[in-house]
Amino acid sequence: MAKYYVESGTLQMLTDAEDARGAALWAMHRAMEQVLPVCPDDPLTPSEKNERIRQRGCVVLDDAIRISEQGFGREDADAFDTVEIFAEWNQLLMAVTKLERRLQLVNS
Repeated sequence: MAKYYVESGTLQMLTDAEDARGAALWAMHRAMEQVLPVCPDDPLTPSEKNERIRQRGCVVLDDAIRISEQGFGREDADAFDTVEIFAEWNQLLMAVTKLERRLQLVNS
């Protein structure tokens, strides 16, 4: 896995991923988990998330998610359309949810 510098709007993070698109999807996941229950065992309640957002500020994405292996603020960074990445992230989340439900049925 490679190390990627990811930035969009107020989000700026460093992550490991198989490729730049995977890094963009992970950034979307991190941005969305601050407001949505994206994991069944999410340790934070909605009120705790609300308090965390008030304390630290909510991460807000802009129209592109920029990914670089060299560093933040690079002109040569790959750019992914935020709406496109959100749609792909949503499809992946729905697929995982369906798989979890099927596993629960099999194990019942």
